Amino acid sequence: MSSSTFSFALGKRLRETTAPSAEQTQANGGEFQGRTGTITTPHGEIATPAFIAVGTKATVKAVLPESMADLGAQALLANAYHLYLQPGPDVLDAAGGLGKFMNWSGPTFTDSGGFQVMSLGAGFKKVINMNADGTTHATGADDAVAPGKERLAHIDDDGVWFKSHLNGDKHRFTPEVSMQVQHQIGADIMFAFDELTTLMNSREYQEMSLERTRLWALRCIAEHQRLTEERVGKPYQALFGVLQGAQYEDLRRKASRDLGAMDFDGFGIGGALEKENLGTIVRWCTEELPEDKPRHLLGISEPDDIFTAIENGADTFDCVSPTRVARTSAFYTPHGRLNLSNARFKKDFTPLVEGCDCYACAHYTKAYIHHLFRAKEMVASTLVSIHNERFTVKLVDDARLAIENGSFFDFKAETLGNYYSAKV
Repeated sequence: MSSSTFSFALGKRLRETTAPSAEQTQANGGEFQGRTGTITTPHGEIATPAFIAVGTKATVKAVLPESMADLGAQALLANAYHLYLQPGPDVLDAAGGLGKFMNWSGPTFTDSGGFQVMSLGAGFKKVINMNADGTTHATGADDAVAPGKERLAHIDDDGVWFKSHLNGDKHRFTPEVSMQVQHQIGADIMFAFDELTTLMNSREYQEMSLERTRLWALRCIAEHQRLTEERVGKPYQALFGVLQGAQYEDLRRKASRDLGAMDFDGFGIGGALEKENLGTIVRWCTEELPEDKPRHLLGISEPDDIFTAIENGADTFDCVSPTRVARTSAFYTPHGRLNLSNARFKKDFTPLVEGCDCYACAHYTKAYIHHLFRAKEMVASTLVSIHNERFTVKLVDDARLAIENGSFFDFKAETLGNYYSAKV
């Protein structure tokens, strides 16, 4: 489904620029898949690997789009589910699309809404891989619902009925509806509608769901092609297929082969998985996917996860964590994450991180932002969010440069060694 306004150009491959040791290769479980590249969209280029900041409701929480541009963010990701419910895709369409609506001139992504439909529908919110007792082991509980919650989503082969988490109104999402909503929202890159399973689901259900998602992918492509032809004069929107399969190697590889053979512009690696299996699962997928199309890993931002994702072939990834933890006064440093509400910072008149080039560090001190949190002033979240987003964006930018100049494994060892050492 290629277009002159969307393309992906491969750069350097990690295995070509940095020679890993035998121990590193063995620890990785196979040949390194990391690479650099450039995604070209109607609203600009994205140099990869890249961290895509999340602006769920057409806003990065507490941060202006201008500030996101200043701190180096290359693209933003919004959520089709939330924008469908409020303000409505017709509003964004009338505004000229997501970017114009939120005053962001760079590339934009929208996820399909499937994550929110399924996870909020079962009452688990963001923790869809957890069992009701808090464990993360599969139990075969295909109809599990979080304690004290009612099931708000009901899935069938045609689509999903769900109730709005805002007011309880009933809605229907199908692959066709998801495409229609995302075309109206107008992001440069959008994702096919898929069924998100959890680690609680049985193997039998995972197999059934994978086939359902495969058939939905075909329907998404057909509807996307129809809408692209119909919406003459609109910038081309790239469509990424989403790979499920939980933690089963054969299912992940099957999904990657099935969708990899379809006419997608790129791919998203989704689904619930345990942290220790992240790299293995990403590699299963990337080993099967075509090399000339980008791969997006949904929902990661911790430094160790970032390096793992890059090594195993993810080109872009997103996460809400930098701003979410910022609102609790947590800020990132080269030596780990610290809590600014701690009394030790009351008279600390130094920046959040010495040498950090973000706006918050250039103009404010730990003592001042500590005071803002204690006083419950909203700007506290803004300043720490700016810092955390800059920290994450720069970390990935530096990893990309390290691939280019052949120092990736040295950079990884130093960065993770410092970050996970004793806290400053």
